[in-house]
Amino acid sequence: MRFGLAVLALCACASAASGQQATSNGTGAELRALDKLNGTVRDVVLPESGVERIGRIEIEIRECRYPEGDPAGDAFAFLTVREAGQADPVFRGWMIATAPALNPMDHPRYDVWVMRCTTS
Repeated sequence: MRFGLAVLALCACASAASGQQATSNGTGAELRALDKLNGTVRDVVLPESGVERIGRIEIEIRECRYPEGDPAGDAFAFLTVREAGQADPVFRGWMIATAPALNPMDHPRYDVWVMRCTTS
């Protein structure tokens, strides 16, 4: 199953590269986190380079981009998610708001999604 997702992600990246859509950088991102154990959903707004602790994970955003001229468009953000107190991340990479399954965070208790970029 992972191989299929990897192929799908490569195809999506290849088609995006051929279209080369101009992007703008946001000032941060709005994220949604789900604690699968107790069903709690929490929305959080993080500034660029911001860190937020939610339960037992820490979420850091390095960058958020969106289609130029369309801040409500398809956002994608570079996130690092760590278990609190651990050096190695459980997720590090780009997450796409409209297709979080292309590069999902694999954690037994938490799910995190990018909702949109924030702008000034």
